[in-house]
Parts: sequence; structure tokens; C-alpha cells
Amino acid sequence: MPPKRLSAVLCGLFLAAACATPEPAVPSPTTAGDEALTASEALGEYSSLDYCSLVDQRKVIGGGNAVKPPLSSFEFCRLEFVEGANRYTVTTGPITSGQDPNNQPYEYAGPLPEGLSVQQSTFNEDTVCTRLLTFADGIRLSVAVTSDDKAPADQADRCRTADATVGSAAGVIAARTVGRLNLDQRSWGRVAPCALLDQHELDAAAGAETKPAPALSGHSCIRGKVSFSLSVGADTTPGATEALGGRQAQVATSGAFCQVTTHRPIPGTPDRVEQAALSVVGVDGAAEDVTCGAAREVAAAVFPKLP
Repeated sequence: MPPKRLSAVLCGLFLAAACATPEPAVPSPTTAGDEALTASEALGEYSSLDYCSLVDQRKVIGGGNAVKPPLSSFEFCRLEFVEGANRYTVTTGPITSGQDPNNQPYEYAGPLPEGLSVQQSTFNEDTVCTRLLTFADGIRLSVAVTSDDKAPADQADRCRTADATVGSAAGVIAARTVGRLNLDQRSWGRVAPCALLDQHELDAAAGAETKPAPALSGHSCIRGKVSFSLSVGADTTPGATEALGGRQAQVATSGAFCQVTTHRPIPGTPDRVEQAALSVVGVDGAAEDVTCGAAREVAAAVFPKLP
């Protein structure tokens, strides 16, 4: 190549390199601890989440005294304590998602893992203090505090407890020490409720074109007019029962709903039972016995499939 032409080429290359817009630097990967946590990353499998593992009792009740051991259910943890002349109930869970006009921003003063924020709910805000620990994907863990004395003047104490509970949960999440439920082989906590509602026998009660819709927790389901949930509760003396689906069950009405519940003892835990509750909502003008007749039909199809 002639010297003049070679010189021109080299000059052109030099100018192009000098004038080109530099490419942005590729950011270095963040560490796992710096990532914005989603709910599944923070809590693991929802259906086996032990909500009580998020509650450090000493931090939550402060100078109060626990009434009894926390109630660990499949979708929440309930802690009761007495402080002064007031009795408080702290419910941690369930997890929820979606828009709620009651949820508002809240300036939480404590430390939070990357990606987590806290909201407050204006629903019954004079008598219930509700905080929502919100993950990067919008899924929320609710914390609600009530007390026997519902005076609005005591709301500051309820909210102090709610903030302490949020701090407890945030600390457990940051330490990656979230626990799992310890369920025996026959536990109803291992049952997928939507699978039990996905039966043609329920078409009439639920609606032929309806499909089961699971809750985030994995322990409750709605199909049309039928809802079904599995939980843990206190072992109380039942009222009148009747045989439905091979189990003793209670039938009760509440407004337009007819509910059927049955219980299962938990081995080694005499003061707790697992509960299966299903309800059917009546259409406008439907007689109560018609709605309860549908609820009994659902129970007869669902209860035999429980372990």
C-alpha cells in the first residue's frame, strides 16, 4: 500500500477510536446479601413456612408476659400476651398480594434487608395496628395487633408491638433462619385444598364453569361459591355434630354463608387440632336450608379425601 494511503488509513482509525462514544462499564454482580429479596427467596416454599419462626417472642412482647405458647397455624402465627392491664394478640401472616386501597406508605425506623419496605393499613386503624412487610415482588407479610382494650388511646402501644414484630421478622429474614413446619405424615398441612375442590361432583354447588383458585399460602382455595381452608386452632369442646363424609362435622350459618367444619387431633399436641372448613355462599333469595344442603354435599365429597 502506498505510504500516503497507509497513513490516511491509520489516521482514520485513530480518529474513530478517539471520537467513539465509550461503552458503559458493565456493573459487577451484587452479592446475594445485596439483592432485592422477593418473597420466595426470603421465605422459601410458602406451604411449609413456619410463621412462628419469624416471631422472636422476647422482642415482640417486651416487658409483657405470654399467655400461652404461640399458635402455629399453616397461614399465620398468633401470639397472646398481657402487659399491664391489657391483653394483646399479635397475628403474623398470612402473605397476600394485589392492590388494596387501605395500604399506605409508612416510615419504618428499623433496618430492613435490601428490597423490603413497610406499609401500614388504614383499615380499622383506631383499634387494630396493621403493618405490611412488603417484598421486592409486591408480596406482603401482614402483622396485625389487637388488644382487649380497644380504646383509640392505646393504638400507640399496639403499633409499638407491631413495629417490634416487623423488626423480628426482618431480622430472621436477613439472617436466613426462616423455619419450616414440622408436619406428621397425615397432617392436613400437606394437603393441596384446590385438588379437593377440582371434582365434577362439586359442579352444582360451585358452578359448572368455575375453576379452583389457590391462595398464595397454599392452604386455602376458592371455587365459585365454595371456599375451603385448612388451619390449626385451639381444641375446644364442639357443639352439635353430624356425620358427613365419614367424619363428625359442625354445620353453622353466618349471613349468606353456610359453613361445615371438621377436626383432626394433632399427635403429641393435646390442646391443638387441625381444622378443615368449607363454606358455600347462597345466591340472592336462596333459603338457608338450600345453601346448607349444598354445603353438606360438598363436605360429603371432600372430607373422605382428607388423610
